[in-house]
Amino acid sequence: MAKGRQQAAWEFFGELLKERREAARLSQNELGARVFVSGAYIGLFEQGIRKPQQDLARRFDEVLQTGGIFERTWRKLIDKSPYAEYFQAAAELEDVATKICEFESSAIPGLLQTREYARALTRASNPLASDDYVEEKVSARLDRQAILKDAARPMYWVILHETALRIPVGGQAVMAEQLHHLVSHVRGRKALLQVLPYAAGAYPQMGKPLKLMEFADAPPTAYTEAVYSGNLLDDPAVVKRAQQTYDLLRAAALSPEASLALIESAAEDFRRCASTT
Repeated sequence: MAKGRQQAAWEFFGELLKERREAARLSQNELGARVFVSGAYIGLFEQGIRKPQQDLARRFDEVLQTGGIFERTWRKLIDKSPYAEYFQAAAELEDVATKICEFESSAIPGLLQTREYARALTRASNPLASDDYVEEKVSARLDRQAILKDAARPMYWVILHETALRIPVGGQAVMAEQLHHLVSHVRGRKALLQVLPYAAGAYPQMGKPLKLMEFADAPPTAYTEAVYSGNLLDDPAVVKRAQQTYDLLRAAALSPEASLALIESAAEDFRRCASTT
């Protein structure tokens, strides 16, 4: 399902929620209190701006006595997504974010990956998968990158640990191409990029990725990921803490100019190694 159709489907979910809420004679605040979220979030769900998690869809069914329609609809929408279930909501929020700040400790973020780099990562995680499966996953990842090509693209700020520049994912030639791809995004003013060098030593939330997103008409969120699981965090206090963590990472990182020089140097090292093999 393309992103536009996927968004339209979630807007249908929101319209259905509004219809059933009003039929139950509940305000947004009243429904929110019964399912343990704010009335403002009910409004965002009804507009299709935010997508509820499965447990919340289940609570809508219980409170509104809808016989499971919201959970069934939620499952159908998740099944049609090209993304892993735990990442789907975050991927869709990227599409409407006005600012995205991202930290990765060991891999290039999906929004900046080349096809060959993405293919090598996907194969490493799915060594027995068919070529069709791998290409489907790679294409879905690269489709997300359309947001950086749009004139109204979000401000995109990335901090990479130096480790992500040194691991030869896909081999020397693939890494040389990948790092040149990063450079082109920086020089094309599509991304602001900093490198956290080995010399910085210990850093906040070591080894854990972090994505912060801001929106024109909704509260900011933070997204973190573990093994086959992800957490989309809405609580204002938690998001504020995550933003403070990102500020500490930014303070410890090299300047954008020094970071660019380091990336270019690493790319040249990979290029030279590729040419001698």
